[in-house]
Amino acid sequence: MLSRFAARLADWAQRWVPDPFVIALGLTALTFALGWLNMPEPSARALAAGWFGRFAATDTLAFTAQMALILVAGSTLARAPLVRGLLGRLASRPRTTAAAAALTAAVAMLASILNWGFGLIVGAVLAREIGARFSAEGRKLDYPLVAAAGFMGLLVWHGGLSGSAPLKVAENGPLGVPVPLDQTLFSPLNFVMEAALLLAVPWLFTRIASAQHEKLWPVAPLEAARDDDAREGGGARLAGLLMVALVVVLALLALDGAFEQAGALRGLSIGTVVLVLVVAGLVLFRSPQRYVRAFGASVDEAAGILLQFPFYFGILGLLEAGGMVQRLAGDTAGMARGLHGLGLPLAFGFDLVTWVSSAIVNVFVPSGGGQWAVQGGIVAHAAQELGVPTGRAVMDLAYGDQWGNMLQPFWALPLLGITGLRARDIMGYTVAIMLLAAPVFALVFLLM
Repeated sequence: MLSRFAARLADWAQRWVPDPFVIALGLTALTFALGWLNMPEPSARALAAGWFGRFAATDTLAFTAQMALILVAGSTLARAPLVRGLLGRLASRPRTTAAAAALTAAVAMLASILNWGFGLIVGAVLAREIGARFSAEGRKLDYPLVAAAGFMGLLVWHGGLSGSAPLKVAENGPLGVPVPLDQTLFSPLNFVMEAALLLAVPWLFTRIASAQHEKLWPVAPLEAARDDDAREGGGARLAGLLMVALVVVLALLALDGAFEQAGALRGLSIGTVVLVLVVAGLVLFRSPQRYVRAFGASVDEAAGILLQFPFYFGILGLLEAGGMVQRLAGDTAGMARGLHGLGLPLAFGFDLVTWVSSAIVNVFVPSGGGQWAVQGGIVAHAAQELGVPTGRAVMDLAYGDQWGNMLQPFWALPLLGITGLRARDIMGYTVAIMLLAAPVFALVFLLM
């Protein structure tokens, strides 16, 4: 039954899902229309001003650069010889589509808990390597299903170490007080939620795999990184190693200072995550020259972010100018009380309302940090009104954001580039997983 359900969604996506940039432009037009209808006194000029204000804001451009850096640094780390070798060995193990998809999902999710950019690229590379192995051996494979499994890191990323909202509030909380990470990322709720998803999602892929979509896919292996170090003399290689060692020492001192000043938990910020990724890449490549080449090869994968992020922040500006986010998130407390009146625990009702509303907003604003910037304060005040801990409210929004990623192909752009597929090839499967994983979220909310 699950296999037929996923197959129907996959067939639907093949017919109807457009290019991701077309989706961004379509959402812009839709949000303008919704804002116009929602405004007490409709004003095209006010909506345009809201769109441009967010599109061209310094914060937008800075955050776009941060996200691009995290993605490129994570992608570069995934290209390191040690990581590529490990992925190659993993790719040789699966013998069926079900096993390949389950393995890819598990690896992508584990890697994304460390860093979302690293996990996204690791999942994509592993899917590509598996596709190439099956192709070389003449075995049939549902390659789009395996590629969709490589996207599953985005279903757990916001509860991982690079989660934008928890890292942001650890620096500056929505109510003026920082929220320590032991109340968000390192809370019992998050440990249970991430563990439940890590167990459930790979199993779901084994259930939706079907021979109906298996065929011989002509997938070529990724090209090995070019190595020109042999042309360099021993002195140049020694100088490179010394410079890498210097950067490592400086990074360790900087991180020690950041953690000592802010605390062991709050010191983990977006900046420190980027630094750790870059230093880890330098260490694994063992050469500045090789790292620079791999970094340059990874830059292409950030093209979608650099182009489309300003448009999505423009959509955020339309939502604000039209009062849509305030209307959606501002009713959180009222809707939670309504569910409580039906017999549900108040905190559970708040969890569900915040989670679903966050997923809806994420379709229009596929940025965890950007979404928190506009919706977080409203959600935090609603939580305070209902007596729900702020840290839990942060994670409710984070879970809705990562759940909604399964419906929004924006973050799949790097994966699509690596696997050579289109958004329509994988979206049916990601939407199927989104719907099938919903009970997992709800059950953890209820139990925790």
